Amino acid sequence: MISEKVREYFDKVVDTVFAIILIFIMLGIAIGTFQLFFTAWTLLALEGITGHYIDIIADVLTLYVLIELSKSLVEYFNTQRLRLTFILDAAIVFILREVLISLFKHELKPEMLYALSVFLLVLGGLRIGSVLLYEREKHIA
Repeated sequence: MISEKVREYFDKVVDTVFAIILIFIMLGIAIGTFQLFFTAWTLLALEGITGHYIDIIADVLTLYVLIELSKSLVEYFNTQRLRLTFILDAAIVFILREVLISLFKHELKPEMLYALSVFLLVLGGLRIGSVLLYEREKHIA
């Protein structure tokens, strides 16, 4: 049937696009890790107590976000489904990254902290709900 061929073509295109995205994420993780080790020498400059630590903390947290995103793509290749938990994990880590960096730089206003806290609470609730739903579906199957 025509719809079967279209579906097969669509699946191949989506797999190819996700594979290309995953390759770029892996390349970004590798380059970021190399740069992280390379810039670790800047800590020896001794520019105050904080020095370049904020840059290294931001880089490490950014790499962690990329790793979480790559997990969701790898899971797609294994199950042909995007798991919401991995996407929510990446979002939570990204928001926490922003909060930590802003707090460390003393740039976070109370209103923004409250807003991000509520956003994290909602994301956490969604994550718990998605895990419970996944376990229920797994139990039923």
